[in-house]
Amino acid sequence: MLDSQISDGLDTLCQLMAEKPFVVLTGAGISTPSGIPDYRDNEGVRRGKSPMMYQEFISAPESRRRYWARAMLGWPRIRKAQPNAAHHALATLQSRQQITGVITQNVDTLHDQAGSPEVIELHGSLHRVICLDCSQQIDRQAVQLLMEAQNPYLSGIDAQQAPDGDTLLDPAFEAHFQVPRCPFCNGERLKPDVVFFGENVAQITAAKATLSIDQAAGLLVVGSSLMAYSAFRLCKAMADLHKPLIAINFGKTRADDLLDLKIEASCELLLPRIVERLTH
Repeated sequence: MLDSQISDGLDTLCQLMAEKPFVVLTGAGISTPSGIPDYRDNEGVRRGKSPMMYQEFISAPESRRRYWARAMLGWPRIRKAQPNAAHHALATLQSRQQITGVITQNVDTLHDQAGSPEVIELHGSLHRVICLDCSQQIDRQAVQLLMEAQNPYLSGIDAQQAPDGDTLLDPAFEAHFQVPRCPFCNGERLKPDVVFFGENVAQITAAKATLSIDQAAGLLVVGSSLMAYSAFRLCKAMADLHKPLIAINFGKTRADDLLDLKIEASCELLLPRIVERLTH
């Protein structure tokens, strides 16, 4: 049973979405029911330590060692994560052409696994690795098997999961870690195919996202504080076009002053309700 405020917000949202299809922008909050930690609390404050910056990763071998040691322990949970009811609801809405598409800040591929086609991945995917020396792309699981073979001492270590496949690992375990090398050129600058903090979203990806905003009747934000500018700018563009901007999100967002409506409820609960409402 939904409380009256949430129910009224759901009615308004469904009325708008029934008229013309929205595009949907998702953040970490849609994947937390699948066991993947989010970044921020309800006030938009980032949890834990500062993230690794792009320049730090590409310029410092010890930073890459730290990243890959932690990522080796974090990857299995990412790989095994399954789409939840919210992902499946969006895939259903898209298959019925009741939304125009999905733009996501997430790097877990759960939208793809749920069946959403042509997902715009603003920040890339952890399921791919690129070599910064020869530009070859490598499957993440292949890199995992390589790291496990080279670093058997980490077998059985249970590290606390953090966002983006990271873990909280005692630095003592990082010192002897063998960083994986590229199987094509033997280079040692392998990087997950994701946008690090301090790195720009690829131009072609940004252009696709902007086009989606231009062509949609409105924007529904799901599970995002919108603190990343790559997502906030899309909200600002939609507001500038004077089209509806609605969020399903617990707590503060960077776009609160721009929103026409915010529904503070579980997206795993609410999105299937939207599917039901729009079916009739």
